[in-house]
Amino acid sequence: MHIHLLQHGPDHGPARLTDWLTSMGHSFTIFHLYDHELVPRASDSDALIVLDGPDRFIEQPPAWFKAENKLINRYLDGQKPLLGIGLGALWIADALGSVVALGTYPESGWHTIHLAPESPIDLPEQFDAFMWHRYVFSLPDGALPCGGSEAAPLQGFSWDAGRVVGLLCHLEVTQESIEPLLARHPLEAERRDFLQTEADIRQSPKRFDTLAALLDRLLSQWLRPASL
Repeated sequence: MHIHLLQHGPDHGPARLTDWLTSMGHSFTIFHLYDHELVPRASDSDALIVLDGPDRFIEQPPAWFKAENKLINRYLDGQKPLLGIGLGALWIADALGSVVALGTYPESGWHTIHLAPESPIDLPEQFDAFMWHRYVFSLPDGALPCGGSEAAPLQGFSWDAGRVVGLLCHLEVTQESIEPLLARHPLEAERRDFLQTEADIRQSPKRFDTLAALLDRLLSQWLRPASL
């Protein structure tokens, strides 16, 4: 399969996603929308991944958002797999009619997710994932929840029998990919209950290796129906 990835900033890259796609024999193209690259056509790929990006794009969408939003809606109306992570999940949820708003408790660092009993995605009942968000979404009509954390009861959703998946949490990050976030994108919030320090985030590097297996399980299930 050929996958398109939409990148919204130099510090919000695909991280381990492209390694997984290559290892599974898929090809891909990354579109650097923040660097004036054009939004691709839906007909030119077999699936679409909408990556994370700066919070400010929720508050003030960039000039190219209109074209990206049109592409997201074309995927929602079609039959091809669509995956959103972080900002990408927020934009997909918004396109599905969800409420997108500042969360009560922003999250950064490592937090435990409890899988929703009705989740169609086969993941462990409890696992730690990397968080970096202030905004949250409500569950879209017709979607199933994937699970939640203590601070954000809805961390993800699955829609249209798993063809469309949106995740606030990050399974794709590596120790190297989070360094730009720590250096240049600190989460500012009045309530810091779930904002970890850099020392806490870096304390257990093996956690990033654990994410690789979770990412494999997620992506394999997400793309499997389309590859049959």
